[in-house]
Amino acid sequence: MESRERLGGARIGVDLGGTKTEVALLDGSGAFVARRREPTPKGDYEATVAQVVAMVAAVERESGLSGTPVGAGTPGAISSASGVMKNSNSLCLNDRNLLADLEAGLGPRVRVANDADCFALSEAVDGAGAGAGIVFGVILGTGVGGGVVVNGRLLDGPNAIAGEWGHNPLPWPRPEWDEVPGPKGWDGRYGSIETWCCGPGMVLDHARRGGGDAASAQAICDAAEAGDQQAMATLARWEDRLARALSTIINVIDPHVIVLGGGLSKVDRVYRHVPALWDEWVFSDRVDTRLVPARYGDSSGVRGAAWLWPPDRTP
Repeated sequence: MESRERLGGARIGVDLGGTKTEVALLDGSGAFVARRREPTPKGDYEATVAQVVAMVAAVERESGLSGTPVGAGTPGAISSASGVMKNSNSLCLNDRNLLADLEAGLGPRVRVANDADCFALSEAVDGAGAGAGIVFGVILGTGVGGGVVVNGRLLDGPNAIAGEWGHNPLPWPRPEWDEVPGPKGWDGRYGSIETWCCGPGMVLDHARRGGGDAASAQAICDAAEAGDQQAMATLARWEDRLARALSTIINVIDPHVIVLGGGLSKVDRVYRHVPALWDEWVFSDRVDTRLVPARYGDSSGVRGAAWLWPPDRTP
């Protein structure tokens, strides 16, 4: 059991993903005190809520605490109009009142936000974007997400969709790369940034352009590192698309830092190549925005969820 001194300002983060759920208790400095990870019940909403409640109770027992503030990061967001979940690719969450159902099990000490928002908040508070005025956090994995933090506070608008850049169309499409109309996304639309810049999008583009079947985006990146010409061409196209997509973010909100997370954030060359490419598309004589990898990697989601309760706020 941890000392009371260390646990001053403690809060709990929940990272509710489609395949795994992580719950962690952080002390006031942001250090992990207790942490659990379990597979998410697939397609079962009631079991998912029950699992989160049980995992929160478990980390509190382990730490000797009760009534700790809880922040939950989820795919999708809460509709400001109806109060139910929307836009989640974990389909069982959609049209359900997740906040109310979590509060029924945990009490009125819960906040819920989009998982990409939580990632951005973690990296802005004390991660790779700490101290920057405007931070745009990006998740590049099986999907593409984003969140905006301004002066340490998560940006939230009337539609609860701030940072959802992945659902915009890929800008300045290149006909020579067959970018029109583009791949079909899970929302039924074609050619979004998400469909092009996610990991499965890279795999699809590799096959479409004659590179053959690849097991994953990581396999393509590994092949490119080993000198495979087709893989190198695929990765170069992906970097070009990412540069075009991020340039629109720079043109609109002019962030000081863009932080990348997710599996594709681990490709080292991206941090050299993409800033060299985005100059062409950014409406400025020079671009001082920094592109950096996440400090906390896969832990940023659960950490950012905990930071939904700032140190000066309690339930």
